[in-house]
Amino acid sequence: MQQRPNIIFIVADDLGFADLGCYGGRDAKFGKVSPVLDQLAAEGIKFTQGYSNSPVCSPTRFALMTARYQYRLRGAAEEPINSKSKGSSTLGLSPDHPTLPSLLKASGYHTALIGKWHLGYPPHFSPIKSGYEEFFGPMSGGVDYFTHCSNNGTHDLYLNEAEHGQEGYLTDLLSRRAVDYVKRMAEPAHNKQPFFLSLHYTAPHWPWETRNDDSIAPSVKSNLFHLDGGNVHTYQQMIHHMDEGIGWLLKALQETGQLDNTLIVFTSDNGGERFSDNWPLVGGKMDLTEGGIRVPWIAHWPAVIQAGSVSEQHCLTMDWSATLLELAGAKIPDSHPLDGISLSAVLSDATRLIDRPMFWRMNHRAQRAMRHGSWKYLRVDGNDYLFNIDSDARERANLAKQEPERLNAMKLAWEEWDASMPAIPEDATISLGYSYKDMPQR
Repeated sequence: MQQRPNIIFIVADDLGFADLGCYGGRDAKFGKVSPVLDQLAAEGIKFTQGYSNSPVCSPTRFALMTARYQYRLRGAAEEPINSKSKGSSTLGLSPDHPTLPSLLKASGYHTALIGKWHLGYPPHFSPIKSGYEEFFGPMSGGVDYFTHCSNNGTHDLYLNEAEHGQEGYLTDLLSRRAVDYVKRMAEPAHNKQPFFLSLHYTAPHWPWETRNDDSIAPSVKSNLFHLDGGNVHTYQQMIHHMDEGIGWLLKALQETGQLDNTLIVFTSDNGGERFSDNWPLVGGKMDLTEGGIRVPWIAHWPAVIQAGSVSEQHCLTMDWSATLLELAGAKIPDSHPLDGISLSAVLSDATRLIDRPMFWRMNHRAQRAMRHGSWKYLRVDGNDYLFNIDSDARERANLAKQEPERLNAMKLAWEEWDASMPAIPEDATISLGYSYKDMPQR
């Protein structure tokens, strides 16, 4: 019987579908943008039809943590949770809700989150209250990479539940702490216990800062949207810094003999933002067009996954959470049944395809979407569309008039699914960092 794997779940922030070389991304001026992740995909499995649960960060993270549709939780109705929610006792992940880390912990795993939380603020919410035994990172949605201040200008770097001051470029701080963690887990005091490490980078989320841009930190630490800065070259370098850190982590796993039986999963919380490359997809963060929700999914597990595997399996963020729970033998409480489905069979056989209808909704622009097989039903601003995604990934050829029966069937299926979810609360907020007044629309 296969030994339960160590698990490392790596999440980038606002990474576009084609930002990585292995997904068709362009080289940077300095060379390959993501050589480590490209190699990870080459030695593992790459999913070409994988999606995030939402086109914006905190709702996806609710789904990741619960393996359930995020719409079931009040905090996930915020698009996204913003710094004004600090002190709220409702806008966060309730400590009473079973989570991926709490269920893994109950099944014998040591658990740690290194990186972004973005699921509510102390004293009511925190990673420690939701199943993680260790936490190092920011609580909010984004911070300056050097001062570690959130968008309201307050310091936001924590060690467990205490504010923690530490100098350094945040991407590197997260990578080095992850290296330290896996080395500690290999020591005799821990090596008989499998571990679950969530490594949630803020890269390549704004502000647009590389390791060498500490001089601009004072000007952006209280204005993180950084609307007057950044460029493609800086953005690619930020991805590269993250990629290098993942390389340090892989080296540590190799040196400690843990690599072969460690399942590493890599993705993004949603589609790309200003400087990202989503080709051939249209749209990005906050959109239910493909560019907002189709994201990279890479898995590496030498003991099980055949190198060079490519899968067309449709999947959502919460499906990966369900997969990890199954592989760990975790017991799922009857009170909180999962919406995610396990992909464990696909990991060992990339040709295996599981029928997977997927649904989304957004308060922003009253968006709705359903993907099932080749087809996608989409509504934006009251307009209904029907696309064959397999032949038209850019969603340019609207087949609604040619296929009215299919459109109506998918619309009814979406409405039936939506009726099974709580309604969007009237006080739910939409937080847009910029509009067409700041830059032209896509």
